[in-house]
Amino acid sequence: MRIDLLAALAGVFIAIQSRANGELAYRMGNALEAALVSFSSGLVVVVVISLFNAGIKRGVRNVLTAVHEGIIPRWRLIGGALGGIVIAVQTQIVPLMGVAIYSVAVISGQTAMSLVMDRIGLTGGGKKMLSRHRILAASLTVIAVLVSVWDRIDAKHLSFFAVALGVFSGGLVGIQRAFNGQVNEHSGQSFSTSLFNFATGTLLLFLLFTAAIVTHHGHISRLPPGPWWMYLGGVTGLIYIAFSATVVQHVGVLTFTLFSIGGQLVGSLVIDIFLPVKGVHVGAYLVTGILMTYLGVLANNDRASGGSRPSRLAND
Repeated sequence: MRIDLLAALAGVFIAIQSRANGELAYRMGNALEAALVSFSSGLVVVVVISLFNAGIKRGVRNVLTAVHEGIIPRWRLIGGALGGIVIAVQTQIVPLMGVAIYSVAVISGQTAMSLVMDRIGLTGGGKKMLSRHRILAASLTVIAVLVSVWDRIDAKHLSFFAVALGVFSGGLVGIQRAFNGQVNEHSGQSFSTSLFNFATGTLLLFLLFTAAIVTHHGHISRLPPGPWWMYLGGVTGLIYIAFSATVVQHVGVLTFTLFSIGGQLVGSLVIDIFLPVKGVHVGAYLVTGILMTYLGVLANNDRASGGSRPSRLAND
């Protein structure tokens, strides 16, 4: 399978995960616990798979050996914890600003941090120059997402602090992808990388949920009845992390981000058609945003300008 198609497919899984987790949180009435259920279910699945897969066990040993020998700093394994922080922030600020503005803020943070991570060369695939093509591609993608949600933006919920937190969350996603790409280079097995992600992410969400209960800001809810697919958030997240860890180390964070955002919007379009949220309909803005996103993909000149090159604003 082509690597760019794999990146786009990862974006589709993001859309599916968002829909599943959103439905679960709505029915539970407890967003933080829903996130914990999602993460922990993914952890259970990857642990069970690991018990019967020698390759995953070998990948885990490779990573632990690299950490022990100082090749990978221990803190590079916190990619999943960063994902847990993103979920925790999301549950707090989406009610303040709405999903549409949150999406734009997060993707703005993702694309900006993707440029930084690629320039640093944190994924191990070599540094990538800060070219005009790459900046144009990132800018087009953010504008495309803004256009795609334009008819869903409610300015009454706009809060500068909430928007800033959304951008910050997106930045954490970009860092998480870079960390996962580097860990995957040593594990050689994407599900081994996923195991570390789900372990650290579940632990963080468990601590946050416990703190919420102790401080009387949360409560334990029963798992609600509902459509079976609302419990697929962990599984789809597992597949997404495995795909992203594999792709990022080959194409860099920005290229993966551009293709995955395109896939995410296409996935959202399909979901809005066949499994819509009440009050949401498919409109011209979403379709236009999808087309603009792939213009951003075309504007990105990663394959031509990738690799280890000086940090300067190119005229190419």
